[in-house]
Amino acid sequence: MGHGRVVKLLLEQPNIRHDLADKEGRTPLLWAARNGHTEVVNLLLTRDNVNVDMPDKKGRTSLTWAAAKGREAVVRLLLERQDVNPDELERRGQTAVLWAAAKEHEAIVNLLLEHGGVDPDRPDFKGHRPLEYAAANGYFRVVWLLEAEISGFFHAL
Repeated sequence: MGHGRVVKLLLEQPNIRHDLADKEGRTPLLWAARNGHTEVVNLLLTRDNVNVDMPDKKGRTSLTWAAAKGREAVVRLLLERQDVNPDELERRGQTAVLWAAAKEHEAIVNLLLEHGGVDPDRPDFKGHRPLEYAAANGYFRVVWLLEAEISGFFHAL
C-alpha cells in the first residue's frame, strides 16, 4: 500500500488531526513536502484550514524544505496555492530560492523566479545571497539564472 492510500485512509478517520505538529514543529504536510511525497502533499492540501506556510521550530516551511531537498513536483504544487509566500524567511533568513540555489536545484530556482514574488538577491541574516551560495559551490547554471534575473535580462526581452 502506498503512502497516498494510507494517508487517505487516515484522513477519513474523525479523530485524526492533519495539522498536528511533532516536537520539532513539523506537520504532516511539512514532512510530506520535505520527503517528496507529492500525492500526500496533494491530499493534505485539500484539507480545510491547512496552514501551508506553517514553519517548524527552525522557521522552515513546506516550500523551503521542498526547495532545499529538490522536490520539484512538490514545489510546483505549493506554488499553485494563493496562501504560499514564495519569499518567506526562515529564522536564519534563508528563503526557498536561497536553499534551491545553495543545493544546485536549477529547475526549482527557475520555477521560483518564474512564479514571481521572489527576491533573487535577498540576503540571509549573515548577508550571504543566493548567488553567492551558488557561485561558491560552482553551480554556474544557477549563477547564470540568478544573474539574469537580478540584472533584469529576462524582463528586457
